[in-house]
Amino acid sequence: MSGSINKCELEKDLWKCEFLYCLLFSVFQLFIVALSFAYFSKALTGTYMKSSITQIERRFDLSSTHIGLIDGSFEMGNLLFLAVVSHFGAKLHRPRLIAVGCFLMAVGAFLTGLTHFFMGRYKDSGSSMWIYVFLGNALRGIGETPVTPLGISYIDDFAKAENSPFYIACLQTITLLGPMFGFLLGSYCARLYVDIGYVDMESVTITPKDSRWVGAWWMGFLVSSGLLLISSIPFWFLPRSMPKQESEENHETPVCEILNKTEDAQNNNQNFKLTEIAKGFLPSLRRLLGTPAYFLFLCGSILKFNAFIGLLTFKAKYMEQQFGQSASRANFLIGVLNLPAVAIGIFLGGLLMKRYKLSVVSGAQLSFATSFMSYLLMLLQFGTKCDNIPIAGLTQLPSCCNRDCLCSAEEWDPVCSDSGITYISPCMAGCLSSSGHGKNTVFHNCTCVSTSFPAGSSTSVRLGQCPHAKDCSRSFTSYMAISVLSSFINALGATPGYMVIIRCITPELKSLALGIQTLVTRTLGGIPAPVYFGALIDSTCLKWSMKSCGGRGACRIYNSDMYRYPTEKFQRMFFVSLHLCTLSKKKENTRIVALCIRLLDVQEIFSRKVKMHSQNNKTKHLPD
Repeated sequence: MSGSINKCELEKDLWKCEFLYCLLFSVFQLFIVALSFAYFSKALTGTYMKSSITQIERRFDLSSTHIGLIDGSFEMGNLLFLAVVSHFGAKLHRPRLIAVGCFLMAVGAFLTGLTHFFMGRYKDSGSSMWIYVFLGNALRGIGETPVTPLGISYIDDFAKAENSPFYIACLQTITLLGPMFGFLLGSYCARLYVDIGYVDMESVTITPKDSRWVGAWWMGFLVSSGLLLISSIPFWFLPRSMPKQESEENHETPVCEILNKTEDAQNNNQNFKLTEIAKGFLPSLRRLLGTPAYFLFLCGSILKFNAFIGLLTFKAKYMEQQFGQSASRANFLIGVLNLPAVAIGIFLGGLLMKRYKLSVVSGAQLSFATSFMSYLLMLLQFGTKCDNIPIAGLTQLPSCCNRDCLCSAEEWDPVCSDSGITYISPCMAGCLSSSGHGKNTVFHNCTCVSTSFPAGSSTSVRLGQCPHAKDCSRSFTSYMAISVLSSFINALGATPGYMVIIRCITPELKSLALGIQTLVTRTLGGIPAPVYFGALIDSTCLKWSMKSCGGRGACRIYNSDMYRYPTEKFQRMFFVSLHLCTLSKKKENTRIVALCIRLLDVQEIFSRKVKMHSQNNKTKHLPD
């Protein structure tokens, strides 16, 4: 009788353990879903910031260098706490730390959008209120600190070893929906006027393609703030730890034994004191940096991140200036073409790792091969360009037709003639009369237009810059096709490269390794890259706006030929980062290194020839 009772109690306890085991793994799936939404929300906010760069630059009348500093404030916030959170967070309640981080990001995004309501109406003048955008972006960076290192290490600690790459690939793929919707949100807000609802749109004389247009940049930050706040809620209710998923060879391990081990590990973690954790920080850091594979990969990541941040921050602006696209259309095309290609590439990269069970070495080789092919495609991008728009007095020599008009050289109110030449203002075109209202205003009897072209030609001009030549549309189509293909191929190696970091170090250093990688790349790449990339872009400016106080404001138009060279330099930096230092250690790879150096030489020769051709074109001038 007692034997049957003990048997029933044993079966009851076993059933209870199995129920708790299944419940914990359901919680693990919930953690992955919650982390995916948190990644989605933070990525949406971050890319929305990138898509609003030109809007913020014009609204506060800032140079590209200053706007790069504002963009880098996110990484500055990360720098303050990343190493500490990565080390201490792995031994504390990781889900709740992630919840705090999401809440801080929501507050930072809200503060950034709230800046709009501290200011008056947009009247093409600067404001010192940009400091609130800087602080909000920095606060968002502080909040993002625990999400990536603690989230990834939590998954890798409790998932099967063979499933971890697939989970991370799925996480990164879902995350890329955030940037896609971020750019789409940026595209929508860029079409709306900054003071929408407060001004009569019929009285606005500029269009979204005008260099003075400012969209409703503040609206997207309020939307993203709400998403980040919602994403923080589930993490408050998730457990500190859970049982690790069984691998196939350990499938016979009793369920209750797994749960007991998990409970013991959790109790041990709770007994840790902060002083004990702090003592182990420096020895752990020495062990981590003493791992050759990790250190070399870290060096490559720094260079690659410099190039990536520089290109991503100003990609939409490059499309605006080089190909005459509006900010709305540039953001839309990045969101619907480039980012889906990247998402598919990352997902397939993780699938390859899982399907063929690639080792650390094979993963590094795949990462190098995809990056190398992506660089070759980037070389083709450099050949797609549009010529400068003819602008009297800037890209062409000025005429004497407006000598008696007393025109201000600081004014920027461009008008376009039927001949395709843009004039800085109606006064500079020598116009004597006008008709129409708002965007439909037309200026007549323009003496500079009449002296430049045969008698009988139209002497009227209309508001706005002249569009690019028709062949520019074909160049832009080629640029986008190459850009999408290059993004897909480069993304194929993202997950294998990420797994190299995780697998080449001991399990207890995973969180610290991911945190240090994020810290170093953002410190040496994320902070300086937008600033010096912006400074290079500023050096190509042809016409600056002037603030009401007399200082220099935002750039109105750039030299299209010279604008491409900062981008080309970052493509070269991107290529140097392709683990060349690792390959060059092996004698059998010397031919590859020689080929890479030869490609760089060929590109340099090509760049010089294009630059000489651009300088020769500057000698053009208006006919008398």
